[in-house]
Amino acid sequence: MLVVKSIPAFNDNYIWLIHNNQGQCAVVDPGDHQPVIEYLQSHQLTLTQVLVTHHHPDHIGGVAALKRAYKHIKIVGPKNDAVAGLSQSVAQGDTVEVLGTTLDVLDLPGHTLGHIAYLGDDKLFCGDVLFSAGCGRIFEGSAEQMWESLQKLQKLPEQTKVFCAHEYTASNLAFALAVEPGNTELQKYRDTVNHLRAQQKPTLPTTIGTEKNINPFLRVTEPEIIDGIRNKTEDLTPCGVFSALRKWKDHF
Repeated sequence: MLVVKSIPAFNDNYIWLIHNNQGQCAVVDPGDHQPVIEYLQSHQLTLTQVLVTHHHPDHIGGVAALKRAYKHIKIVGPKNDAVAGLSQSVAQGDTVEVLGTTLDVLDLPGHTLGHIAYLGDDKLFCGDVLFSAGCGRIFEGSAEQMWESLQKLQKLPEQTKVFCAHEYTASNLAFALAVEPGNTELQKYRDTVNHLRAQQKPTLPTTIGTEKNINPFLRVTEPEIIDGIRNKTEDLTPCGVFSALRKWKDHF
């Protein structure tokens, strides 16, 4: 079983560190090398792998420096995204061995065209595609691509833990409550999140089951959400509602 810890970076990023009881570890999306090196040194861990989900600087900015500091590490990343210096390029259907556990690779285009995620041991490392109570912006792909990517994640087992890359939960909840104010599960979740953030604790990981109950981007067939979006789109298909919600969130 993989043990996962969060390493905060920048204002709201999480670099996920995966370790075993032999002192070995991997990190996911190291946008900054310094907090990773400090964590490894203070916990006496040996870095063996870096996993990358997409090419944005706040996810890959520390990769080159980690490679210089730990020359034998393996850098795994998306085959169809512009990430330099990879030891292994992967896409949908490939697998990655991480500390003795096999992770499946999922293609999740939308945020970027080549965005991927890593799935295994009931854990999902999904970068900037799915957030708690939200989803990533569509920078390179289409709304249709992003919707299909989210549908792929929504079909995962509900107990799957979701390790996304940003602490956006509180701000996402403000939008979610504007979209679906009558959702009592969402109201309860807001109280839980406010309590955690007041103690400066992470709200992550979340789970697929939780997100299906509170995330408006996964709940586009709910009557309250459809009624609330009617004045913003004539396309009330699930993908049409999703697209309108994403545009609304961009300017919320």
